[in-house]
Amino acid sequence: MGDTRGPSTLEHLTGQVRAAADAGFGTAWAAQAFGWDALTALAVAGAAVPGIGLGTAVVPIPQRHPLVLAGQALSVQAATGGRLTLGVGAGVAMMVQGMFGLPADRPARRMREYLSVLRPLLRGESVTHRGETLTAVGSVTVPGAEPPPVLVAALGPAMLRLAGELADGTVTWMTGARTLGDHIVPSITKAAETAGRPIPQVVAGLIVCVTNGEAAVRERIAEQYALAGQVPEYRAVLDREGAAGPQDVVIVGDEDDVARDVRRLADAGVTEFIASPFGSVEEQDRTIGVLADLTGSGAR
Repeated sequence: MGDTRGPSTLEHLTGQVRAAADAGFGTAWAAQAFGWDALTALAVAGAAVPGIGLGTAVVPIPQRHPLVLAGQALSVQAATGGRLTLGVGAGVAMMVQGMFGLPADRPARRMREYLSVLRPLLRGESVTHRGETLTAVGSVTVPGAEPPPVLVAALGPAMLRLAGELADGTVTWMTGARTLGDHIVPSITKAAETAGRPIPQVVAGLIVCVTNGEAAVRERIAEQYALAGQVPEYRAVLDREGAAGPQDVVIVGDEDDVARDVRRLADAGVTEFIASPFGSVEEQDRTIGVLADLTGSGAR
């Protein structure tokens, strides 16, 4: 859900969640970008649409102290009957430093400390933490709110180990099926097994477009998402995939092509797929229809 067709009103966001629920999709996911606050949007839209799961993919942690994020996440849980999956990430270093003037070094170390504080806070426990990168003293109380599952955006080996050890899984973006199957899934699964934790969730997000003009759509994606192909965080997994840019890992083609590529993700070990519809209104509607058909047929 979000600004997939340009800036969205609250009515439109709620309509997106309702349409997803009616189509049989399992979860409505929101990214934290430059418009709507993801957690606030999920609380309001989710409260208006019962039944469907809700998730963030993802909320960057540098801008939100864990005491603040715990309160926000538990508020969403209370407002929506416990349907939230909280996806968090270290953020793109270029944005963390350039836009917010915050440190972005040692992202795995910062995430480890952050999770060591956030998870107890989500359980309603008090924390007293004065660490290398973070100080947090206090607790958060939201009556009736259950702690949500926590996913960590993880692409590199260190962050994947951390996600397997301390979180409930990972959520990826712009990561192709081969990299998911050969690198993401085995790395986080091994880390979880070593730590004695349950099999982790692997939630993969990709742009999807059902179209008869595949080449033109890929050109538009290459132009619109050119920056994602340059920042180190995404460049590393694109290189691992052997992709020149985001246009080479997206799912684009006719109905059969898209169905095949979605099933490839399941074969790679992905447990949930976040589809971000792309293209004209007609292409997006066609895409959502194909994905709804896959959901109805049991494809995962």
